Amino acid sequence: MIVVQLRYSFRVYPSAGQRSALARAFGCARVVFNDALRVREEARAAGLPFVTSAELSKHLTAVKKTPEQAWLGEVSAVILQQSLRDLDTAYRNFFDGLKGKRPRMGAPRLKSKRDNRQSIRFTANAAWRITPGGKLRLPKIGDLKVKWSRTLPSTPTTVTVVRDAAGRYFASFVVETDASEVLPETTPEVGIDLGLGHFAVLSDGTKADSPRFLRRAEKRLKKTQRALSRTEKGSRNRNKARLKVARAHARVADARREFHHHLSTRIIRENQAVAVEDLAVKGLARTRLAKSVHDAGWSAFVTMLEYKAARYGRTFVKIGWFEPTSQVCSRCGVKDGPKPLNVREWTCKECGAVLDRDINAAVNIAKAAGLAVSACGAQVRPGLVPAPRSAAGTHPKRPTQPVWEQAGIPGLKLSAVCHEGWRVAAARDVDEIDGTWAMSVGDRILAR
Repeated sequence: MIVVQLRYSFRVYPSAGQRSALARAFGCARVVFNDALRVREEARAAGLPFVTSAELSKHLTAVKKTPEQAWLGEVSAVILQQSLRDLDTAYRNFFDGLKGKRPRMGAPRLKSKRDNRQSIRFTANAAWRITPGGKLRLPKIGDLKVKWSRTLPSTPTTVTVVRDAAGRYFASFVVETDASEVLPETTPEVGIDLGLGHFAVLSDGTKADSPRFLRRAEKRLKKTQRALSRTEKGSRNRNKARLKVARAHARVADARREFHHHLSTRIIRENQAVAVEDLAVKGLARTRLAKSVHDAGWSAFVTMLEYKAARYGRTFVKIGWFEPTSQVCSRCGVKDGPKPLNVREWTCKECGAVLDRDINAAVNIAKAAGLAVSACGAQVRPGLVPAPRSAAGTHPKRPTQPVWEQAGIPGLKLSAVCHEGWRVAAARDVDEIDGTWAMSVGDRILAR
């Protein structure tokens, strides 16, 4: 049985009194987190053993009985304990990053009341519930008005109340889904090539235009940020201007997220298997295309495809970014070498097929993932086939290419061909000229 944990977020509209209670709860959870972090850091500096979670919990219970921090008892004890669990998670992620089990993360840091995101979490022990009237009842906070945009697929286990930088409140529920969510099997299998000109190009020829939400909103963002820079620091007008900037950015992020959800859901519903390329987004974000790369939001889109495929019983494959997907002919499999970004259509020198660069890369991604995609899905058209050398006069015979060099994707082997001091490494598609190198990632070139 496939069990997937999902998070559903709904807008919450607390009253003035409830906003004060939530601010108090946010502050208490933040103080507990910072105090526990300080205790562990002081123990580390003194050379003492690592302070366990049980010891921190006992310390919290003792601190709540002191007159200085008796106000910690004004909020639910569950959110304080969950704040300690958050600290444990932060330390675990930090140590796993050092061990290479996950991407590196920084050490846990102190939280501030000026952070863009404030949150508290309630588990089942807190006795929270959804009332018959559709309100969210939280202990020591009250009944919150929730805008239910959909029904929950199952009974939620936890709820997290979040306040974002724009001053909006959300209730985030964690639910579990089972095999009843699996969609009926279908036949199509596609590869997806992500880009900037077109956000996504499928191996069947479908192209999804890039909405460029940030670029379209730049004029409005520029106006609000200019108004913010003209206000005096610490004034009420500056806080109002800051909220306007945050809301403008929130509208951009919401529109981008909705676009990702609609497109990823449609792709997962219509195809049995989906293959994408593992993009080096961090490297691309250091180039002159950084703003456009961040505006596209490829990583968020790929994450949606991955969890929706697991939820609906689809196959999701991610191939390595070293595959030369834009250099190999999807019809005959011959590698034609790297091409500049302005070349959007090229003709294969072997078979004469005229290839659309993006669709050809999407077909190669599907083939590299082992999906049953034919080269005809690349919408190639036959070009002018050159006459054989034997019938076109006397020309020196061209040396025969090795079999592995004609194979294309998959099965590319490591080899090096030296010619006039230029070295080409076929496995990683690396060009090394005069001490500089460029690594091709499909259409995307990283250079240093």
